[in-house]
Amino acid sequence: MTAASSSESAAPTTPLPPTERRVSRRIGAITESATLAVDAKAKALKAAGKPVIGFGAGEPDFPTPDYVVEAAITAARTPAMHRYTPAGGLPALKEAIVAKTARDSGLQVTPAQVLVTNGGKQAVYEALATMLDPGDEVLLPAPYWTTYPEAIRLAGGVPVPVIADEQSGYLVSAAQLEAARTPRTKVLLFCSPSNPTGAVYPLEQVEEIGRWAVEHGLWVLTDEIYEHLTYGGATAPSMPVVVPELADRCVVVNGVAKTYAMTGWRVGWIVGPADVVKAATNLQSHATSNVANVSQAAAVAALNGDLSAVATMREAFDRRRQTIVSMLRDIPGIACPEPQGAFYVYPSVKGLLGRPIAGRTAQTSVELAELILEEAEVAVVPGEAFGTPGYVRMSYALGDDDLVEGVTRMQRLLGQAG
Repeated sequence: MTAASSSESAAPTTPLPPTERRVSRRIGAITESATLAVDAKAKALKAAGKPVIGFGAGEPDFPTPDYVVEAAITAARTPAMHRYTPAGGLPALKEAIVAKTARDSGLQVTPAQVLVTNGGKQAVYEALATMLDPGDEVLLPAPYWTTYPEAIRLAGGVPVPVIADEQSGYLVSAAQLEAARTPRTKVLLFCSPSNPTGAVYPLEQVEEIGRWAVEHGLWVLTDEIYEHLTYGGATAPSMPVVVPELADRCVVVNGVAKTYAMTGWRVGWIVGPADVVKAATNLQSHATSNVANVSQAAAVAALNGDLSAVATMREAFDRRRQTIVSMLRDIPGIACPEPQGAFYVYPSVKGLLGRPIAGRTAQTSVELAELILEEAEVAVVPGEAFGTPGYVRMSYALGDDDLVEGVTRMQRLLGQAG
């Protein structure tokens, strides 16, 4: 290499001036969604003819119910649905969300407390953008969904992870939260049932954490997207219902994606105090305007219908949950707690790190996930994406045969660990 070429390839020692910076620091700091990246890589390998089995994506492997699809078809043929509609959501969908919220969690709200968003991710971001000022801290129980810290930072906040491990069933305590609280703490981001662990907080712990938040004047953003996917008698109580005095400082995020197998329809919502919802609606009016009307009409049909679709899915997920936990526990070096909700397992793979596997040695869970993909053609998401290295997340929202085949491949490969 010549001196000139060496100089050209060297990294700059001073920051680029604004006129030469092609991507803003704020956006440049965002990391790609690890779960979507793993899923995309698995699908690309499949398209290339590789028999890859993917445990990465968090979406039901069931079709959207027929009656929901039919409602969308009708809406697509209705001229009124070809136009702009209110940025905050169709009145019929807001009313359906009000009724569904009362029916499923017992929380009583009005349409003025509802904002319909383009999926749960937009709901999370807009809620945080509405609540946070620059430098405000958000307590973030970890393992956390990979999007949460990025949304917090985009909104100007500072994520403060509060880590729980398999010994506590991945549940953080009020004492842990209190130890992490500072004068800059404004919001607790709470998720039960949890993505990525499947952990479900029992009623008494939900109440304890809610009363702690009230005592310290904190806001709570609670993500209830997996509310109907619980197993073994577990339930997922809504924090503002358990602690009513929290309701005026609590924002609930939800959507149709998981309950009705509608991930691609992109319909979520925010439920919260009317002033916060109005401010978030103003933000959305400039960011995206209304959610696609056909998707909103489909969501109305879903929410006004019964819960038979989720009951069918829950039965299948429960069966797969028990299968995957049993099979993973047969692999030496893996410790796999039994999840009580959602459709994920989050096993510890620390016992496999630093040990030879198929002539290779993984020192991190990222390296182990790469090894499993390359050697067993199985895609899993490393724990680094969720704030806790040494673990992997595996979704069991895939067919029974693929699930068994995928974990069997892992058993063959990882059983070689020396």
